[in-house]
Amino acid sequence: MQTDLIKRVNALIYIRVVIVTILLDSFYIFRIGYDKLSSPQHLSYFIASLYFLTIVYALIMRRMKTKSEYTAFAYIQIMIDIVAETMLIYMTGGIESQFSFMYPLSIISAGIILNRRACFVAATLSSIFYGLLLDLQLYKIILISPDTALSEKDFFYNIFAHFTAYYLVGYLSGYLSEKLHMATQSLKERDVVLSDLKAFSKYIIESMPSGIFTTDMNRRIISFNTAAQEITKLSHPDVAGKTTEEIFPFISTNQPALERVEGEIQRDGETFPVGMRISKLKDASGNTIGQIGVFQDLTELKAMEAEVKRKEKWAFIGELSASIAHELRNPLASLKGAIEMLREKRVSQEHADHLMTIALSEMDRLNGIITDFLLYARPQELNKKPFDLHESLRNVVTLLQRSESKGENVTISTTLDGSLFINGDSKQIQQVFWNLGINAMDAVSEGGDIDIYSRSNNNSVEVIFKDNGAGISKSDIDKIFYPFFTTKEKGTGLGLSIAQKIAEEHGGKIAVESGGIGRGTTFRVIFPVETS
Repeated sequence: MQTDLIKRVNALIYIRVVIVTILLDSFYIFRIGYDKLSSPQHLSYFIASLYFLTIVYALIMRRMKTKSEYTAFAYIQIMIDIVAETMLIYMTGGIESQFSFMYPLSIISAGIILNRRACFVAATLSSIFYGLLLDLQLYKIILISPDTALSEKDFFYNIFAHFTAYYLVGYLSGYLSEKLHMATQSLKERDVVLSDLKAFSKYIIESMPSGIFTTDMNRRIISFNTAAQEITKLSHPDVAGKTTEEIFPFISTNQPALERVEGEIQRDGETFPVGMRISKLKDASGNTIGQIGVFQDLTELKAMEAEVKRKEKWAFIGELSASIAHELRNPLASLKGAIEMLREKRVSQEHADHLMTIALSEMDRLNGIITDFLLYARPQELNKKPFDLHESLRNVVTLLQRSESKGENVTISTTLDGSLFINGDSKQIQQVFWNLGINAMDAVSEGGDIDIYSRSNNNSVEVIFKDNGAGISKSDIDKIFYPFFTTKEKGTGLGLSIAQKIAEEHGGKIAVESGGIGRGTTFRVIFPVETS
């Protein structure tokens, strides 16, 4: 605020020099009204004194420091100006002087430099000095003879007109000055706030650990923050003006906004992974003015993911090993007991035959476990070709209808109209349907309904197995695809695992939904449709 006041006071000094030079010197040089001067030499002294005062003002300005000193100095200058204007009017004819307009200049100056009150002070002083001068001239206390005979009424009307003009100028100048000061202050405050916001925004962007860049409408990079430079090892001049595709080759020119993409870029001759999200850059009116991209170096994240996967793999192997050991231990224990009793030969023939039956059954069970495990663990070569999905389902339903595990009160309903061809290994996919069908029949073994139907769209085909049987608890629904996880007494826990593995090998998946115990279960087998 003090700096502005200093500038305005300095401006007053410079403007005074200009006015003196243009008006008074032109009056003196061109001698307009020069013959009215009682002593032309005095005008020369007067002009010189004004220039001298300007020098004095400039020297005084160097010694002032506080705002109050500058304010007082401005008042003093304006008062001296009014006195000087009164002297000028006295020297140039009094009531007939053409310099009476100089007072409003001081009044306006007071408003611009100081405030509204200073305008009224200047208007009051101008009125007093001008009125006093004309009164002294009227009553011939000072000798100024006008060219024309003027009555007392002319003098008083001239004084009244000038008083009115001075106060009107003071009011208008003060009002406009106040509004100007308020507007100036408001703009300064807004500039400060805007500057702070810009700086704050810049600090935030520069402090973020993620790389950030902005582009224009032609996808040419405008800004590139510090993190972006550190990640890519490229400086702002290296990327400015280049398109995003030149710096990040994995970005498509038709990259949708708000879609996350991952790719690789070169840094110091090495390739490293980057994850990026690009969105539209908009101005305050909501108009799109470019793009903004946020990206991160995924090197550490990928390493952590690999480590987590490695640990998960070993944890899975440990669980799988424990499950295999558990599944093998039970039939091996039965075999061991039967063989030991047979070796002692202290059992009857009938009992010995029963023990042999148990031993053979347990061997079959062991063989079944090993076979299912190998089917799950060993990669199967896919023999993909087009086949009728509905035909495979009908075959599976026929086998389920004749299965020994089907209870008398179990109803299997299908909605498989016409043909539905997909590309895949028909035998393996039929194994998926068989496992899901057996699982559904176990769920409704005490009676219930099984619905099997399909639906398709442009991108995928779904086969649904829906039953109203035992259902699955919320705690078990995330585990049902784990190998050897089962809630059945005689199950191995590999049926659903094998089904999910085959579906994934075909690019699909199996989704399961259940309302809980006793509320039925729905399995959805989803296969992608391969378009040529």
